[in-house]
Amino acid sequence: MPDIRLTVLDPAGLHARPAARFVQAASRFSSTIVIRHAGREADAKSLIALLGLTIRPATEIELAADGPDAEEALAALAAELAPYVSQVG
Repeated sequence: MPDIRLTVLDPAGLHARPAARFVQAASRFSSTIVIRHAGREADAKSLIALLGLTIRPATEIELAADGPDAEEALAALAAELAPYVSQVG
């Protein structure tokens, strides 16, 4: 399962507006996509689950995808979050 690690830079964390756009982007892919934070995991296609992670500024998150378009999904989602995060490593 491919994954990428990101650090949240936005002073508001991953708040409702970017989270909603992220979920819309994730929903375009057939792969199963999850976002992990602080030992917890959420379905990246569920706004409620994503907001439930309470992702604060300066924290690290991991995106993982499994399916036929996993690599494409991760690239698109990293681009969607680019104004709010920096890639780790």
